[in-house]
Amino acid sequence: MDNEQKLSVGHFVSDESEVRIPVVEILTGRGFVTGKSGSGKSNTASVIVEQLLDAGYPVAIIDADGEYYGLKEEFELLHVGADEECDIQVGAEHAEKVASLALEQNVPVIVDVSGYLDDDEADELIRETARHLFAKEKKLKKPFLLVVEECHEYIPEGGGMGETGKMLIKVGKRGRKHGLGVMGISQRPADVKKDFITQANWLVWHRLTWENDTKVVSRIVGDEYGEAVPDLNAGEGFVQTDWTDGGIRRVQFDRKRTFDAGATPGLDDFERPELKSVSDALMGDLEEITELQEQEHDRVAQLESQLERKQERIAELENELQTARDVSAAARKMANALAHGDVGGPEDFERRLREKNERIRELESRVSELANDQTDLASFEASGEEGGDETEETVEPEDRRDAEESADGEAADSEGETEREDVLEAEDPVEAYQRRLRRRGYELGNAVSGEPIPESASLAELANAGPVVVRIAAARRESLCNEDHTWDIIAALASNGPMTVHDIADEVTASVEQIQSLLSELKKRSFVARDEARRYALDREGMISVVTDPDERAQHSELHAQWRD
Repeated sequence: MDNEQKLSVGHFVSDESEVRIPVVEILTGRGFVTGKSGSGKSNTASVIVEQLLDAGYPVAIIDADGEYYGLKEEFELLHVGADEECDIQVGAEHAEKVASLALEQNVPVIVDVSGYLDDDEADELIRETARHLFAKEKKLKKPFLLVVEECHEYIPEGGGMGETGKMLIKVGKRGRKHGLGVMGISQRPADVKKDFITQANWLVWHRLTWENDTKVVSRIVGDEYGEAVPDLNAGEGFVQTDWTDGGIRRVQFDRKRTFDAGATPGLDDFERPELKSVSDALMGDLEEITELQEQEHDRVAQLESQLERKQERIAELENELQTARDVSAAARKMANALAHGDVGGPEDFERRLREKNERIRELESRVSELANDQTDLASFEASGEEGGDETEETVEPEDRRDAEESADGEAADSEGETEREDVLEAEDPVEAYQRRLRRRGYELGNAVSGEPIPESASLAELANAGPVVVRIAAARRESLCNEDHTWDIIAALASNGPMTVHDIADEVTASVEQIQSLLSELKKRSFVARDEARRYALDREGMISVVTDPDERAQHSELHAQWRD
């Protein structure tokens, strides 16, 4: 590799002279490119990648939004992910082979994670690909660049970093000595871990307008640039590098040559360009891994089925053995009784046996009733705990009115309570327990019963419906948000949805990480939906299905009526 080789990426705004960057610094260093949407950050990254591919240097791109496949218009890249548009659908089990193709066979790779419905599955693929690249580079020591779009999702500022982020930080800190470089791209520098930015040896600052982002520019580059960065034109950026002595320069980057798949759609018809395909030999290796994985899944399913059948057979044999033991024990008891004259004869024995069996059935029925009572009480108590403050507000006024009405008869009530306690002590424990269950059930029945919410209700009314509030509270407990943040986010979505995570962050005080965690939990409960533009909105159908669910309402009504009777 020629250590003096340089790539042309644009020109200086001040004198129109050409901007050339050293290949070795790009391939093995740590870079950071940032700018708001439409400022040209992804174009800059694509121009650098195009120049590297032209020079014969493969790269691996972690594509969060599916916007880099346009490179295949001119270059032969392996496009892997979850969508049918990819060359092949892959999972984490393919990561080692993908890394091997990129490093050992010089195949440029796009790891497109935009099509995975399960974020954990996408994270695992990214983590394993980065891990295998790092491990192989320790031996190969071959200059190679890993490009990571939307890097703030993996290496966030303020904590909450997962295993994928830790792996990317490891590549950034220790990859250079092995030849593995990384280029992080983000539209929100305020949300990116500052250690990653400050340790970068080359940075490009495109237009930024949000105050928190411009403060980052001022803190790292200087107040002069923090004030000027909102006024940059599309494609312009402040370039800051460790290998030049000329300070920070304002650069106009070239336009990418290949199809811009990340451009905002216009009114014209969309025409997908003809894309280059990879060789069948490369695809064969990956397809073989897929087939082996499918065979393994089938084998696991087959073994699980066999295990289940064997467990059922074991249970049957154990039941037969217990029955045989019971019959044997009964026969011994009968033989002993007959031998000692404890029974009057077969007729007397059959009568006593019938009486015992009848008594057993009575006790089993009683036990079953108590078990049902306990189950109902547990359900009501769980519902009461989820309802939280709402339940207390429903019951408290009635308790207050009862207290006011009984103020004059306090002494008499005290005597009556003592008498009732004496009666309860004399009662059968089962009946006393059932009486307490009915009292508790009546109170909780009042808490869960309510008027139905019409399907024509607004999003805000649906979000405040009892069953929905309970589930939103459960989602909040599983997220990083507090109660105020949660309802601020719900209110923003109800008023202005659909919105991106950053749109929401502009309206509430919660961090992007907190917002993302709550949206993830609400999405699991079908209370929010995300469109192809990664915008979130409250899911009317999901909330209505909870509010109008016939089984749940019927259960509440039935239990309420039962306890009143």
